[in-house]
Amino acid sequence: MDSHQTPHKTPHKTPETNRIGPLSGVRVLDLSAYIAGPYGCSLLADQGAEVIKIEPPVGDNLRKYPSTLATESRAFLGVNRSKLGVVLDLKDTQDLARLLALVRSADVLVHNFRPSVPERLGIAYDQLRAINPRLIYCAVTGFGDAGPLKDKAGYDQVLQTMTGMCTLQGPASGAPEILYGSVVDYYAASLVAGGVSSALYEREKSGEGQYVGVSLLRSALTMQSARLVWADSEPREVGRDMRSGGITGIHPTREGYIYISANTVHFWQALCEKTGLTDLLDERYDSVRKRAQHQTEIVPKLRQALATRTALEWEAHFGEDVPCSAARSVEDMFDFPQVLAEDMVQRFDHPVVGSYRGFTRGWAFGRTPGPEPFAAPVLDQHGDELRAEADRLGRDRETGQIKEFNR
Repeated sequence: MDSHQTPHKTPHKTPETNRIGPLSGVRVLDLSAYIAGPYGCSLLADQGAEVIKIEPPVGDNLRKYPSTLATESRAFLGVNRSKLGVVLDLKDTQDLARLLALVRSADVLVHNFRPSVPERLGIAYDQLRAINPRLIYCAVTGFGDAGPLKDKAGYDQVLQTMTGMCTLQGPASGAPEILYGSVVDYYAASLVAGGVSSALYEREKSGEGQYVGVSLLRSALTMQSARLVWADSEPREVGRDMRSGGITGIHPTREGYIYISANTVHFWQALCEKTGLTDLLDERYDSVRKRAQHQTEIVPKLRQALATRTALEWEAHFGEDVPCSAARSVEDMFDFPQVLAEDMVQRFDHPVVGSYRGFTRGWAFGRTPGPEPFAAPVLDQHGDELRAEADRLGRDRETGQIKEFNR
């Protein structure tokens, strides 16, 4: 078998259809935990990759997070869809050998260990590249691979607080505020999926794998690239936030709240006409900057007008003329017409939880839509099958039926 052939991969029975995706045929080993790495791997699964979630005997710590579901963590279900699951104890010689056997058959490996850990376990990039030179090896860290903080544990809200996001989220001269929803983790997950996909594309040209580094620090700063501009002529304290004054934002109505955006000339004019505030169509307020300067004059008039209808009534009244949305709960999204039209929610069947509705996929591909998503695995759900495959791959290597590397 030459270097461009692939060791035999046993097909696994999953709830997939026969539809291919852009990454169909790609095998991903997911050794990561929590959100950033695991959800990045789910995004790869959305594109058709076969993702094997490898957990320690105690399981991914996200399984133990608080949840109103009695039998499984809601967060774990949401972050780990469309994966096969196996338990391997990497401190056990036999299980480590099984992982290395799977590495030889894999295209991608993702983990979120601190930089000093993989080498101790025997799974550092250089160690795995020696047995599979085509492996795309993605390490998700808190702060990167170098520098004084490289071995420090990184978490979403730690990085939010460190990088200025919380300071800018809070009121001016007030206390910093967290952005709930693990935004840094989820953005890092997108960087994982994007970086791995790009490395796979480059491998088609070079024939070689490579290391892909994603950090929560890099994610938090990538999200703030519009703020991270500092001209040499500027002082330290300059306005870096993107908020455009009190007009664009969330406002109370007679019932509920509505978000309004009116930054362009067209939308500002439509807002004034739809609310009956045509007296504000004045050159004193004819730009975003001017309206921000005069917001103490404008906002009370706007809110007085908005108090005459409910948020949903205003949303319907504004229509397409004024960008807006009534404030809804996430529960409303399960039956929201636009979400359903875009096939973003479907029903899943889980061995323990039973039937539930959840998010489907992050992309819509026309020609290669990918397989239907399926529920996150219970701990070691596909363990017997995958351990048997790893043992067989190990025996094949010993008898010379496969070489040390993939394809």
